[in-house]
Parts: sequence; structure tokens; C-alpha cells
Amino acid sequence: MHGYRVDGGTVLVFGRRQAQQAEQHLLNLLDSKASQGELGWISYPSHGSTKTTFTFNWWEEISGVDEHYTPIRTFQVCNVMEYNQNNWLRTNWIPRNSAQKIYVELKFTLRDCNSIPLVLGTCKETFNLHYLETDEDMGAKFREHQFSKIDTIAADESFTQMDLGDRILKLNTEVREVGPITKKGFYLAFQDVGACVALVSVRVYFKKCPFTVRNLAMFPDTVPMDSQSLVEVRGSCVNNSKEEESPKMYCSTEGEWLVPIGKCLCNIGYEEQGPSCQGSFSLSQLVPNIGA
Repeated sequence: MHGYRVDGGTVLVFGRRQAQQAEQHLLNLLDSKASQGELGWISYPSHGSTKTTFTFNWWEEISGVDEHYTPIRTFQVCNVMEYNQNNWLRTNWIPRNSAQKIYVELKFTLRDCNSIPLVLGTCKETFNLHYLETDEDMGAKFREHQFSKIDTIAADESFTQMDLGDRILKLNTEVREVGPITKKGFYLAFQDVGACVALVSVRVYFKKCPFTVRNLAMFPDTVPMDSQSLVEVRGSCVNNSKEEESPKMYCSTEGEWLVPIGKCLCNIGYEEQGPSCQGSFSLSQLVPNIGA
């Protein structure tokens, strides 16, 4: 795991499993890769015993590079030689804005326990993801019992000592859905129970149906309400048009507009050109023929 240190002169080449998610209609609430400086997330406990070859006794923030060699801030922990590990990393407070449901995308690497000597029974290959909703920033206060578990996160691919020697680590991508979110904001927390893991990036986003014009009706940005139902949205006619049948569409939980119903028609003297109604008058229609 030392390979993530930029000052150590080690460059990482990540093998990765592409997350099959469309980026369209996604709004970020958090993207750790976008930070230009220290993220300042809080780890608990905040200190530990002396580090050994394989051991960091708490989550540590360090500089690294991503799969595109872009400088980023990462977190790692590797306390695999002692039982009963309970090391926490908590993000800063994340305002939810208009999100009803959020998606948490994690990119991470994880060491294969079988490739580490003398850790039988103490080394783990999973970590836990938690969250806590609050109406205000709690600062540095932390009580682990207040957090709700989202899921146990496991790696599809783990790396070995041979991979480490070749400076090739296998990057995993996992996405989890959380909601409905009802308070003004939330925290994420990552619980290490004895794994050798590096958290390469954390992204939190939500989906929306973006502004669009369909059948000469305008539909505003709309955020899905929950994971079960479609949101019915009434459209408004573009300039120089009027309703023929009340226009409406449905916003899906995936941020897609579905089932257009109704339409608007251009007023007399205007014609449809793309998503708008443009005047079709000629100059002779607007100005009387004086010589007539």
C-alpha cells in the first residue's frame, strides 16, 4: 500500500472494472477527486500504535494518482495483524440540495489476505459503508451508534504481492443507492474491520430529468421523488403557441422522461421550427401595399 505515496516515486497503473452507468443527468454532491487540497475527513480513533510493514493503525490521507495519472487525495488503512479492528473514516457534512435519493460510488483497491504472511484469522477482505442524516454540520462530533449501515463492500478483484511488485493494482468500482434522504444533509462513514484497503475516490450524486422541450411544450428540471413511482410533470407551451391537449410527461427514477402526452400547436401566423414557433409572415403581409 506504500505505492500510493507520490513522494516515494512510485507510479500506479490501475486495472479497473468500468461501472456501466450513464453520466448524463447526474448531479454531484461530492467528488473527492475534484479536491485540490486535503479533504480533511475525520478518522476514529484519531491515532494508533507504531506502524509496521503491513500496518497503518488508522485511516490515513495521502497523495496519489488515479487511473489517468491525475493527482488525487486518497485514504488507506492496513491493520491486518490484530483482532477486533474498528477504524472509522467520516466525510465532511454533505448538503443534499434537492436530492431525494443519492448514489454513492466508491473506487478502491484491496489486498488479498492470502498474499500477506502471518495474518490468518486477522486479515479481512471487506469494509462497511454507513451514513447519517442531520439538519446541520456536527463538526468533529462522532458517535458510531448514530450511523446506519448501507452495505458491506467487497472487492471483485484484490491485488497480491506480485501485483504490488509490478506496480499494478486492481481498481474496483461499487455503487450503492441510499434514500429517501429527508434531512438537510448527511455524512458517509467507512468502517475498517481489518482489511488492507485504499479508498481511491468517493463520489456522491443524484439523478434528475433535465429541462426539455417536447411537442412544443417545456418541461422543467425535475428530481425523482423515490425509487417506486414516476413523477407526473405538466408542461407549458413555448412562446407563440397554445395547448391542443394538456401536455405532460413522467420523470423516472433513472432521470429519464417517459410517456409524452398531449401537445401544443403554433398560433396562426407561426410555424413549428425545431422546438419553437417562428413567425411565417411575409413583409407584404405586414406592410400595406401603398400603390394598390
